[in-house]
Amino acid sequence: MTKCRIEIDGALPREIGLKRSELKAASAYFAGKSAARAGVDFRSVAVVLQDDDFSAETHAAINGAEGPTDVTTQAYEAIPPEPPGVYGELYVNAQRAIEAAPRRKGWSPAKELLLYVAHGMDHLGGADDLSPADYDRMRRRELKWIAEWEER
Repeated sequence: MTKCRIEIDGALPREIGLKRSELKAASAYFAGKSAARAGVDFRSVAVVLQDDDFSAETHAAINGAEGPTDVTTQAYEAIPPEPPGVYGELYVNAQRAIEAAPRRKGWSPAKELLLYVAHGMDHLGGADDLSPADYDRMRRRELKWIAEWEER
C-alpha cells in the first residue's frame, strides 16, 4: 500500500484538544487501515473541518440531505495521469464533536473527532452503514482503529 497524502483544512477549535499534526497523523493511520481493509491504495484525502452551518451546506450538496451531520464523505475518480486509487474529501464537523463528546462517558472532543475521521475513511474504503448490522460492523472497526491509534 502506498502512503496517502493528507491535507487538513479549516479551523481546528482549541476545545478539541488536538494539534493539527496529531489530526493529520491519525487521519493517515485511519486511511491506511481502511486501504488495507478494502485492498486499494488511498492516494489523497483532504480533511475539511467545519461547523454546523458549513456541515449543513455540504451535507445537502453532496448527499441531498437536510441539516448538519458528523462527517460527509466525497470520493473522486483519479484524473489521468494520476494513478488509480482513492481520492477524496472528508467534511468533519468539529462543532458537533465538541457538543457530542460530553454525552459519551469517558470521551473527549478529540476522541469524538477521531471517530468521525475514522468513519469517513471507512466510507472512502467502500464500507456502508445502511443496515443496522453494517453500522455495527463499521462502528466496531472504527473503535478498534481508534484504540490502536491511542495505544501506539
